[in-house]
Amino acid sequence: MKTIRLKTRDRATVSTVVCRDRVLEEALPKALEPYRERGVLVFTDETVFRLYKEKLEKYLPWARVHAMPAGEENKGAESLFSLLEAMAKAGLHRGSVLVALGGGVVGDIGGLAAGLYMRGIACIQVPTTLLAQVDASVGGKTAIDFCGVKNLVGLFKQPETVFADPAFFATLPPREIRSGLGEIIKHAALCAPLFDKLSAHEKNLTNLNFLAQIVPENIAFKVHTVAQDTLEKGLRKCLNLGHTVAHAIELSGADLSHGECVLIGIVYEAEFAKRHCVCDENYLNTLQALCLAVLGSIPKVDIGRAAALSRLDKKNKDAENITLVVPVKKGEYKILELPLATYEEQLEEIQRILW
Repeated sequence: MKTIRLKTRDRATVSTVVCRDRVLEEALPKALEPYRERGVLVFTDETVFRLYKEKLEKYLPWARVHAMPAGEENKGAESLFSLLEAMAKAGLHRGSVLVALGGGVVGDIGGLAAGLYMRGIACIQVPTTLLAQVDASVGGKTAIDFCGVKNLVGLFKQPETVFADPAFFATLPPREIRSGLGEIIKHAALCAPLFDKLSAHEKNLTNLNFLAQIVPENIAFKVHTVAQDTLEKGLRKCLNLGHTVAHAIELSGADLSHGECVLIGIVYEAEFAKRHCVCDENYLNTLQALCLAVLGSIPKVDIGRAAALSRLDKKNKDAENITLVVPVKKGEYKILELPLATYEEQLEEIQRILW
């Protein structure tokens, strides 16, 4: 078991991440015991509920459950307000707790609902996917997609506790493992020790035992980064590495998971770094090779539509320039701003090279 505490600069504990096994059987029921009389609602999706219904009924028989339809396409206002309605009907109050049991979509909607309901109640995150464990559940960023823009409506809501159990990985299809590796490789692009470890295990990245070892290190890196900049005003922006292109590809309608888009985004944005920054090209080639070891190949996407959608990215300061966080050297990044026309032209060039 490993416990990682996220503390703000004033040293007040904001959130605790516990990496251990038997979360549903032992750790979560124990953590919820003080809330038993105050109200507990477990929020999940229909897929996760089918997988863990028996355990919930066995170990948390007194907790209410609300399940949303599974899938990124349901990460919107309808799911959010359906959850808020369920919380109200369950009689939750300021002393109650919401448990978000699921992947990143469940974690984002659950965290947002916990932050909005009665102006904020306690939230416990139990991420069931690799992606959610190393990224979405840690750091307090919550949001829904709105008006065709990814994560447009949201707030910062630190969970009281995050429970990361590697046993959940056994139920994940290969594509979900690839998706989680997208964020793991992004962290490695920002953290030299993680990069060296992944490079040494390039042929073994999807091994579940290896992933169980690497998850706490990824969480510790993200916690360290978030603790220095909880509201994403400075350093935390580095965690957007690869995400300008990634989010645009996601919104373009490509049949790809978030993590797969991040892997593609890192490959593309490494090419932008080669064109516009003082960088270590050998390192960038190795980083791109790690992404390709997971992806297998770069799928062709509607890059013209993706380029247009990049104008909507929240990192941009205006509509005429595109902001990217690009890798440049081992453990180093740069915030790059490009005129929209240059970005669109070079995005097309890069796709031709990759294809």
